Amino acid sequence: MSDCLFCAVVRGDIPADVVLRTDRILAFRDIDPKAPVHVLVIPIDHHPDVPAAALADPALGADLLQAAAEVAAAEGVVDSGYRLVANTGSDGGQTVHHAHLHVLGGRGLTWPPG
Repeated sequence: MSDCLFCAVVRGDIPADVVLRTDRILAFRDIDPKAPVHVLVIPIDHHPDVPAAALADPALGADLLQAAAEVAAAEGVVDSGYRLVANTGSDGGQTVHHAHLHVLGGRGLTWPPG
């Protein structure tokens, strides 16, 4: 989608601090981090949200989770713990309607959020 913010990041039209890139996944640091580690993991192809991506391509859902685990390991938060967040829809807090997971860690995270 030409007007999608994350599609513009994938194309390189908007610069990003890339943590991981494969032929199907891009992971980059959030520009407004909510924790010391805050990385977004997105599919290269546009899907409106994580459930839609997983329904369209179940292997892509697995790829997103695997990439999130790789990011957590690379960022050194596996032992201390981290959170994966997939906001879905406006009421769920999704502001960019391109599937993405947030990998958050590096400090204690409270529950419930928000």
